[in-house]
Amino acid sequence: MKQNQKIRGIDPELLGLIYGFVGVFGFSLTLPATRAAVTDFDPNFVGLGRAIVAAFLAMLVLRTTRQPLPKRRYWKSIAIVAAGVVLGFPLLSAWAMQQLPAAHGGVVLGLMPLATALAGAWRLGERPSFGFWIASIAGSVTVVLFAIISGAGQMHWADLVLLGAGLAAAVGYAEGGRLAKDLGGWQVICWALVFTAPMLVIPTAIAVYQHGLTASPAAWMGFAYVSIISQLLAFFPWYRGLALGGVARVGQVQLLQPFLTIFASAFLLGETITPITLAAATIVVMTVALGRKSKVKS
Repeated sequence: MKQNQKIRGIDPELLGLIYGFVGVFGFSLTLPATRAAVTDFDPNFVGLGRAIVAAFLAMLVLRTTRQPLPKRRYWKSIAIVAAGVVLGFPLLSAWAMQQLPAAHGGVVLGLMPLATALAGAWRLGERPSFGFWIASIAGSVTVVLFAIISGAGQMHWADLVLLGAGLAAAVGYAEGGRLAKDLGGWQVICWALVFTAPMLVIPTAIAVYQHGLTASPAAWMGFAYVSIISQLLAFFPWYRGLALGGVARVGQVQLLQPFLTIFASAFLLGETITPITLAAATIVVMTVALGRKSKVKS
């Protein structure tokens, strides 16, 4: 779809950013929820079990809507999506968050939009302008500095694992955005989950056998969130947004994720929003706006 076409009177790029924001809003509690879950659960169970729960729900959606099996030419792309966002990010982030405070996640979240833009250039042939890269780097630096100042503190070896999780997600995002143009946003994540689930049953069962399922209500709530929202529902608007607005441009919305997490914590838990949070969030919003105005060739 060409960028100058209108969808129901709304520019596709703007609509893509709106969908992307909704998806990021859903992702915003992923790392805190994962942190809560791995407090009591084995990280292997959290990383893999969430996909099995999401796959069961995805199968119901696909069956109810009578979706045809994707053609064989799409299977490679579905496998790349699954490797990135069904296996790579959930498993690596669960391992990392067992060792790290949630604040460290902000460092990786600050780098993910850059990684997503690079993955978009690799998989989709997108060519962002120099101005786009400047805006993206400025936003990423702002988020990383904010995370460090806010309490990430000294870096840990597990940050490398978390960085690997971010890179895996970036590739999965880019490939999913490309595939969503043909299959549809929600179909992409549903098929990726269904295709992957049979391989996860045995390792998940082993994790349950070794560590059990005894956990606090908070851990169960965290696991439920990452299973239903983070692993499934948030991807519906996210992949739709990437397909409409472009992977590089919509990927910059991820810069808002740490601040959405903080604002959600303030609303749900009564935590204080500091002036530095508001200042950093304002700068990030400005960089996202500048990125939208910059050219991205495809």
